[in-house]
Amino acid sequence: MTKYLLRRILHAAISVCIVVLIVMVMIYSMLDRNQIFASDPQFTKVSNNDKTLYKYRNWKDFGYVDYYTYTDWLQELAAKGEIDEDTRKAASAIGRTAEGDKDEVKPYVERFTAEAEANGYTVIRLDAIMQTKSKIAPGGQQKLFATRDRPLYTRLLSYFGHLVTVDSIHSVTEDVGERGISFTLHDPLYGGEKFSPAIIGNGTLHKYLLYCDGKFPYVHQNLVSINLGKSYSINKNIEVTTTMTKAQGSFVNTLVTYPTGLTEMSADDLHSAIYQSGSLEGNVLNEARFTDNYTNVLTNKSGMSRWGYSFTIGIISVFLAYLIGVPMGIWVALKKDKLVDKIGTAYIVFIMAVPSLSYILIFKALGNMAGLPTTFDMESKSKLMFVLPVVSLALPSIGGLMRWLRRYMIDQMNADYVKFARSGGLSEGEIFSRHILKNAAIPIVHGIPGALLGSLVGAFITERVYVVPGIGGLLINAIGAYDNGVIVGVTLFYATITVVSMILGDVLMSLVDPRISFTAKAR
Repeated sequence: MTKYLLRRILHAAISVCIVVLIVMVMIYSMLDRNQIFASDPQFTKVSNNDKTLYKYRNWKDFGYVDYYTYTDWLQELAAKGEIDEDTRKAASAIGRTAEGDKDEVKPYVERFTAEAEANGYTVIRLDAIMQTKSKIAPGGQQKLFATRDRPLYTRLLSYFGHLVTVDSIHSVTEDVGERGISFTLHDPLYGGEKFSPAIIGNGTLHKYLLYCDGKFPYVHQNLVSINLGKSYSINKNIEVTTTMTKAQGSFVNTLVTYPTGLTEMSADDLHSAIYQSGSLEGNVLNEARFTDNYTNVLTNKSGMSRWGYSFTIGIISVFLAYLIGVPMGIWVALKKDKLVDKIGTAYIVFIMAVPSLSYILIFKALGNMAGLPTTFDMESKSKLMFVLPVVSLALPSIGGLMRWLRRYMIDQMNADYVKFARSGGLSEGEIFSRHILKNAAIPIVHGIPGALLGSLVGAFITERVYVVPGIGGLLINAIGAYDNGVIVGVTLFYATITVVSMILGDVLMSLVDPRISFTAKAR
């Protein structure tokens, strides 16, 4: 079993990498990269050379190219001490054309070009675009920069290399005083009176590496982070994991005591504090609240996260499906060709034949007639808004379970070993419980982990119809917005869920049926 699991995990990891690789090839090689500007309002506001530079800056952010400007290169030389500030300013004044460069500029332009080309970059120089003989057109200022397409293998290695990060006391590079980690049983955010263990760092990116509070799952950590990628359109500059797990809705104000001792009603979640360089300097509000640069905090919201809504609806629908589908499947199998079987078969045919969108809209209309909420409201405290999405998700699963369990049980009923069992004197109840049901349930058991973990990925159609602020539409929206970071991140998440479900399904089958063994035996 152990060897089998290790082999399956290795194969699963390779499969996930291949899936991500294929998606990256499709995104960065087969699709027109200019499409990312289709819904960018800022793109229409820039013109001439500024528009070209805007393209390359965004292509860099979206992962298409590596890119840096001549000005950036000069600033790096100054930071290294190779040139002084006066030289940097003089050298940065390139001419409107290459022929117009001054003598103090030409050596640096030649050096910039030589170094860039030696590293595989292409140097692009855009001459000034003139509105009149002496006036530069808007956005027509001369530009000099280097760019190269980012190699696919580099992108893939970089993505997986930064997939998991562990916070440390050296995460913040600037001077933060004495670096270290401290453990306390009484979180200072609660005045040191409430028993609430916490691990606090200085020099770490997050101030609180581990803490306890009254919110599920009660123990939280910021020590290990999973970085699926950064959004550049849907939730600009926000990491995909944060997009999926961040609370939504209106702000929830509570009485907050800040590190300086200031107490006020606020939605700030001080446990989420992240180091932000220079955030205290000249900022009166931060100076009144914080004693260090751990000032970047998330806020408490009234609703759940995208993940929370999708998982809640999904997991309830799974339990409901198995609670109803399994007994119904057994019943129709035992009543083969009778009225119950015909009704059950009619339901199975209906739920499989009718497009999902159609029956979801039918249930929505019926729910509206019954007075149930047909759209989600994050500000509402009523749990009735979960009813229709849960039912819409559960009903097709019930039909699927009934279909397969009926088929498997009827196959087992007609098997030779059942006939031998009857001739051996076993009662119908013993035959049913010990043999028929147990053998018929094995394939059904294999799908349980997939059904449970599938609750994490959401349901696009159901969530769209009922306006559920879940995770189901995240991938579709990302594709429409050409948000490459979200596309790759969500694809990795979906692929991981799939392969983990398959492995857990195999393990669960072997636990249910001892005859199934994953140990290879020599013949």
